[in-house]
Amino acid sequence: MNKTLNQTVTISIVTYNSQYVFKTLDSIQTAVLGHYPVKVLVHDNGSEADYIAQLKQYQSADIEIIEGHDNAGFGHGHNANLALTTSDYFLICNPDIILNESAFKAMYETLLGQADESIAMLTPKIVGPDGMVQHLVRQRLDVFDYMLRFVPFKFVKQLFAKRLAAYECRNLTDERQVIKYGSGAFMFTKTNVIREIDGFDERFFMYFEDNDLCDRINQSNHQILYVPDAVVTHFYGMASHRSFGGFKIFIKSMVQYFNKWGWRFF
Repeated sequence: MNKTLNQTVTISIVTYNSQYVFKTLDSIQTAVLGHYPVKVLVHDNGSEADYIAQLKQYQSADIEIIEGHDNAGFGHGHNANLALTTSDYFLICNPDIILNESAFKAMYETLLGQADESIAMLTPKIVGPDGMVQHLVRQRLDVFDYMLRFVPFKFVKQLFAKRLAAYECRNLTDERQVIKYGSGAFMFTKTNVIREIDGFDERFFMYFEDNDLCDRINQSNHQILYVPDAVVTHFYGMASHRSFGGFKIFIKSMVQYFNKWGWRFF
């Protein structure tokens, strides 16, 4: 471990029978553990017994497996990990992320050397297993653009192609820049700021909790920095698109979000 790196990091993972979490942990072991002052907290939301048994094989001095008794949601699991955290930085990481050393190093050293105290969160460029960029950064949120993504008819999306491209921030350059909303798939944050804003709002079981967190970071006069030279791989299950149950949870969270922050339809 590089002895000059003295700011500690907690990598927080919340899982519920995730098929990719083992790849995630393997990548963290290879790229990060032993090289940086990192502790991994994996909060399981009540997965099946066989799954938990496999997860526990990763238990070590650097990786702690925490068994939850039920699935209380994404935000709840990260808040539980946050309550156990004593580190300087709190890295919110999906259980379907492949992390590499260069991405971690770029973001860690950015926070370490950040002169601007207003920067509270970093978000990387996120790509799929095929290397294609997943356009998850947002500058503005409204109901129309959210629902447009669910429309199955290509000609409708073509009619609003420019608007959809703007919503997905497809014109982002490869320069570091301040953004409004980063994806909850990977958020490298300052622990003290996340504590000051009381972590995730647990009323959001799944979906929109990351948008809400970003809103409260912005509201607290802090900023979110997009770091495109840090690239991580995301398998991106898109459960809301694949199941009616997931879609219902998405709609409920959307209503909760706009009820809280004000409705923007178009």
